[in-house]
Amino acid sequence: MKAVTPATIAPPFAGYSHGILSRPARMVTTSGQLGLDANGIVPDGAQAQAEICFKNIEAILAEAQMSRNNVVRLNAYVTDRSHMAGYMAARDSWLIGADPAPASTLMIVSGFTRPEFVVEIEALAVAEH
Repeated sequence: MKAVTPATIAPPFAGYSHGILSRPARMVTTSGQLGLDANGIVPDGAQAQAEICFKNIEAILAEAQMSRNNVVRLNAYVTDRSHMAGYMAARDSWLIGADPAPASTLMIVSGFTRPEFVVEIEALAVAEH
């Protein structure tokens, strides 16, 4: 995989790549993961919920013999601008060592299926045979 960052556009604002060039032989697309742990607990705060989302994504990737290093795109959703910092802290921590950083989009939405959820994250990962 290779980051695609044209010199003719502004560099990324944070830890993400504008584009990722890959030749996917195997691909995993996750459903949006919510901050719900295996015991059914939803912690308070975007960072704690995002950490669970990334843990869930990590488990899905491991099941497919992949890791965070195979992630080419993250889509994340938060219910308020105030949750952006917590999400980004969890994302940046989870992506330590990932090179290149995946393409990433963060959107603010009106809500999820239950009011206690404040963040949802989905991932796209690719790997060669």
